Amino acid sequence: MTMRPEKPILLTGASGALGRMLAGTLGAEGWTLRMTDIAPFPDPLPPGARFTRADLNDGPAILRQAEGCGAILHFGGVSMEHPFETVLGPNLRGLYHVYEAARREGARVVFASSNHSIGFHERPQGNDPKLDAGCDFRPDGYYGLSKAYGELMGRLYWDKHGVENVNLRIGSCFPKPVNNRMLSTWLSYPDLARLCAAAVTAPRTGHCVIWACSNNSASFWGKDHRDRIGWQPQDSADAWHAELAGRGLGDAVEERYQGGGYCAMEYSRGMPSPRDAFAPE
Repeated sequence: MTMRPEKPILLTGASGALGRMLAGTLGAEGWTLRMTDIAPFPDPLPPGARFTRADLNDGPAILRQAEGCGAILHFGGVSMEHPFETVLGPNLRGLYHVYEAARREGARVVFASSNHSIGFHERPQGNDPKLDAGCDFRPDGYYGLSKAYGELMGRLYWDKHGVENVNLRIGSCFPKPVNNRMLSTWLSYPDLARLCAAAVTAPRTGHCVIWACSNNSASFWGKDHRDRIGWQPQDSADAWHAELAGRGLGDAVEERYQGGGYCAMEYSRGMPSPRDAFAPE
C-alpha cells in the first residue's frame, strides 16, 4: 500500500462494515488508529489502535478523540435512508463536530460521501456522457441530502479555514456485486482501502471529490480529482456481468436513476412517461 502516516488517524464509524474493514486493513499496514463509534467495536483491536465509544452529537468527545491526529477518516453516522430526524443529528451536527476538530488539529478530512448525493441524475444510455464530479447535487433522499451537505461543509472549511478534504462518493461497497446496478457502481473492499490510504497520505489535496467505484466498464461516472492523490482502482465488476446483467430489473424509477432503489422509496410523482417528458427540470 502507501507510506504510513506520521500522526495517528481518527476513524469514525469504526464498528460499521466499512470501518471494520478499514481498521483491519490499515492496522495491518502499521497505521496508528484512534477509533470511535456509538456501538462497541466487535473485533480484536489492531496493534497500537485505541477504541473509544462516542456519539457524533457530542462535540467535546469528538474533539478529544481527534487530539494529535493528522487526518480523520469520517465513516460514522447514519449509513442508509432514514427519516430526516434520524439523519439530522449524526450526519449534519456530527459532521460539524468532525470539521471543527479537523480545524483545531490542522487535520485532513476524508469524508465517506455517497452516490446518493447525486442519485436523481439519469443513468447514461448509449452514447450519453458519463457524469463528472462537478455535476449538480441531486440527492435521492434525506441520507443523500446529508452527503451533499457534507461535501458542501468540506467546501466551506477549505475556502474559509484551509482544511483539506477528500470526498469519496462511494458507489456500492460490498465484498462482491449482487445486482445489475452494481455492475456500474461496485467498489471492492481493497479498492476502498487503497483509496483511503492514498487520500490520507497525498502531499496536498485541497477540496476534492472522487467517484469511489472500481474499474467497472459500465460505470455511470467520469472525471474527478483522483489524480491529486494518485489513486486508480484495480478491481472490476466486469467478471460478474454474465451472472448479473438481468438481475434487479423491473422498477421503472429504480432503473432510470443512478441512485436506484433509493430514488424509488416513497416516490410519488407517478410512473415514468417517455424519457424526455419524465426527466425532472
